[in-house]
Amino acid sequence: MSYELSINGEKYTLDVDGDIPLLWVLRDTLGLTGTKFGCGIAMCGACTVHVDGVAMRSCVMPVADAATKPITTIEAIGETEAGARIQKAWLDIDVVQCGYCQSGQIMSATALLAANSAPTDEDIDAVMAGNICRCGTYPRIRAAIKQAAEGR
Repeated sequence: MSYELSINGEKYTLDVDGDIPLLWVLRDTLGLTGTKFGCGIAMCGACTVHVDGVAMRSCVMPVADAATKPITTIEAIGETEAGARIQKAWLDIDVVQCGYCQSGQIMSATALLAANSAPTDEDIDAVMAGNICRCGTYPRIRAAIKQAAEGR
């Protein structure tokens, strides 16, 4: 079946099975490889993208459910105010260690700041709890979110 997708401000018409996860359409069909595969069951957060402004796990979202809604991936998140602040803070604080989970971390953090410009530690923990970092950079992630929220 044919689906119209709006990804990072660009329109795509794709002939794919409606049940295929959005993650594989992004990576394999469109070559947008910044969104990572981690677990395939929506538990690790590596595949997080924004669908209609909401952080979603693309590994379990059928492409049919994402059709007609604006989708933003890590490739374009820096074009948003919150995304640019998060990316700058990530670099300033040197959050990244191995980097594999970082696209999902940044997407979740950006959604948090877009919805809550002054998150508490509890707010940050609640939103970021679904993003796993095997390197354990959680203190730096929290510090970067706080810095971005403060506009530093």
